[in-house]
Amino acid sequence: MGKKVVRVFLDSNVILSGLLSERGAPRILLDLLSLKLPFLIGSTGRYNLIEIERNLRKKMPGLLSVYKAYLPRLNLKVIPLPRPEGVRDFSGQVADKDIPVLISAIRSGADFLVTGDKQHFGKIKEPGEYPFRVVTPSEFIDSILPEILKEFGETD
Repeated sequence: MGKKVVRVFLDSNVILSGLLSERGAPRILLDLLSLKLPFLIGSTGRYNLIEIERNLRKKMPGLLSVYKAYLPRLNLKVIPLPRPEGVRDFSGQVADKDIPVLISAIRSGADFLVTGDKQHFGKIKEPGEYPFRVVTPSEFIDSILPEILKEFGETD
């Protein structure tokens, strides 16, 4: 990795999955971000946080306090909500509900948009049109973990 900074944008489902499980790629990713490694910078959108809180209030209200205590440990840069006129410009590129996520990921300067939502973001998985790669949490961990281990001198 050699001092290269990797910027990762987390979709709501990744944060929720990582919060709810003690293992698996989403949790590993959250744990890595909580270490505040200088070469790994995380972000998410205000839209994503609103979605997470709405889902927790509706389905698991007892976890809301755990989420609010845990979130600051991730040191995520939070991208503001996009303006309605900006949302219209992206119509048809992803599902309407995911347009604010796409715009926030672009604004974050992310190298990777990490999502478990393959169905809605599948259209943009091909490289080129956007400044980031769309990957699952497992794909991200598989690509970044070897680099992290190199930074710590842990070679094969």
